[in-house]
Amino acid sequence: MTQRQVIHVDMDAFFAAVEQRDNPDLLGKPVIIGGLPDQRGVVSTASYEARKYGIHSAMPMAEAYRRCPQGIFLRPNMAKYLEASKEVLQILYNFSPIVEIVSIDEAFLDVTGCERALGSAEEIGWNIKKQIAKRLRLTASVGISYNKFLAKLASDLDKPDGFLVIAPEKALSVLDGLLVNKIWGVGSKTESKLSFLGIKTIKQLRELPLDLLQKHFGEAHGYRLFQLSRGIDERPVETDREVKSMAREVTFPRDTRDRHYLESMLLGMADVLSFRLRAAGLKGRTLCLKLRFDDFQTLTRNYSLSEPSDFDMVIYETAKRMLNSTWDGKRLVRLLGLGISSLSPADTAQLTIFDEEEQEQRSLARTLDAIRSKYGFGAIVRAGAYRLIKDSKRENDG
Repeated sequence: MTQRQVIHVDMDAFFAAVEQRDNPDLLGKPVIIGGLPDQRGVVSTASYEARKYGIHSAMPMAEAYRRCPQGIFLRPNMAKYLEASKEVLQILYNFSPIVEIVSIDEAFLDVTGCERALGSAEEIGWNIKKQIAKRLRLTASVGISYNKFLAKLASDLDKPDGFLVIAPEKALSVLDGLLVNKIWGVGSKTESKLSFLGIKTIKQLRELPLDLLQKHFGEAHGYRLFQLSRGIDERPVETDREVKSMAREVTFPRDTRDRHYLESMLLGMADVLSFRLRAAGLKGRTLCLKLRFDDFQTLTRNYSLSEPSDFDMVIYETAKRMLNSTWDGKRLVRLLGLGISSLSPADTAQLTIFDEEEQEQRSLARTLDAIRSKYGFGAIVRAGAYRLIKDSKRENDG
């Protein structure tokens, strides 16, 4: 049986790295993506310079500022990051059709059987790193092994700009020197439970019998721990992970009851969601509006369109009606979000009696998409969404 060859590619401090690439003045400085220090929210990504101060993802912005007041705090520019992510994926697909997208900055490739055409897994891994560096001026950490767990572990163990291979004969010796929290999916609760049992390392975990693990962690999770502690992971690289929904949300710098501002934000979100839907060849039917008020009460409302859509104005007009029927304009709004689900392939949606108008809209959308793909999402936007982009830029520049 042919040994599987799996590559894990993980972009290094992706959001911060893109900002440093595009602004040389940020190179070598602690860059913190998530918002301005006097705003609410959490850290999305921190550059490696910022991580030296103990700053990490999901840390409150106020705590990040306390630890690193000299840091450069920026709001996320998701359109720019999505564009860079798309370019990374184009590189990966040049090496294998079997690509599993884990997140905006992370993916697996199965390159089993590609040796004759593209070289060994190690050669493919190095070529991926070289192409990303050359075309995007970004670094990626690459891990290679015979399954997904070990490939991801390899990339995690050698960051940033790393390259590590875990061969089958070396797997147990690598695992034996690691703490149990290095096992993919072992969170604080499982780690605490294992610690209570006197288990700190993966080597100690491997010495526990299966029945004991299943007694304490359940049949499925206990078996998973038993297998992974032995370097066994039979999950395939999944090329068709179904996208079930898309969403955008924003926590405002200040609580607001400005209806025009909220509507402009909805228009910007609808623009981004429709662009992402068309890029993925999908339409959506169910909209979800999310509101969080100044007292932290959160309301969500769902509405199903009569037909699936990928048009920004259809999404926006529906979302605006949902906002007006949900919010009386009196309560201060802290967070606004918009999502779309019940996704289906764009070419399977039924056409309506307005086919001619829809074709004109689709032609315009394709033109906008082509411009954005070449020059960036912000190159052209509807007038109503300009305020959103202008405000984001002003906050970044501040």
